[in-house]
Amino acid sequence: MSEQPELRFVTDQPLAAPHPNLDELIAVMAQLRGPGGCPWDAEQTHESLVRYLVEETFELVDAIESGSRQELIEELGDVLYQVLFHSDIAASAQDEPFTIEDVAAHMTAKMVARHPHVFGDATAETAEDVVAVWDDVKSREKSHRTSILDGIPQGMPSLALADKVLGRAEKAGVLEAGSSAVSVADEEELGGLLLAIVASARTQGLDAERALRSTLRSLQDEIRGSESAE
Repeated sequence: MSEQPELRFVTDQPLAAPHPNLDELIAVMAQLRGPGGCPWDAEQTHESLVRYLVEETFELVDAIESGSRQELIEELGDVLYQVLFHSDIAASAQDEPFTIEDVAAHMTAKMVARHPHVFGDATAETAEDVVAVWDDVKSREKSHRTSILDGIPQGMPSLALADKVLGRAEKAGVLEAGSSAVSVADEEELGGLLLAIVASARTQGLDAERALRSTLRSLQDEIRGSESAE
């Protein structure tokens, strides 16, 4: 077997050597989904795995917020396994197949392009500068988008979706920052306020999640309307 060349990138520092544990996990996935492997794994699709991806992601959030080092390793592994699972499914697709290598190559190119202050000639001295550079590069990459709301996944939990919608709208000047803000001292007080709102909704037989989603749909319609009027 020929010796693998030293991997290098845009710096003078060598990249880390190949990781046999990761290669072994990829091989395990291939065997599970291959001939003589696991029937359940073999019949899964991108669509059938969505529920597991969502579940594993929330379990990772739990591990980050309150878990131990070992729990974090386990949950990161579960999310990684979902990425490998989807990539293996895609590799055997009849139309436009791709592999985990394609996924990694695309992500590498994306991160290099989004960080011209590291890999190019741009300058960003602070975290705020980095966000500005990121947004500028992203806007050029996504120039086909016609609304500031394009690209926001509507399946996000309603609170996260609300934060995303408001952030985009405020950044674009469609909404004034903090125009509907309620003063709270910290996250503990905010959590209590949110819990009280949910409790009130539950007492009155209302669905807090559905209510917020409904309001967000109306808000997004208003934002798109204001964009069309410009």
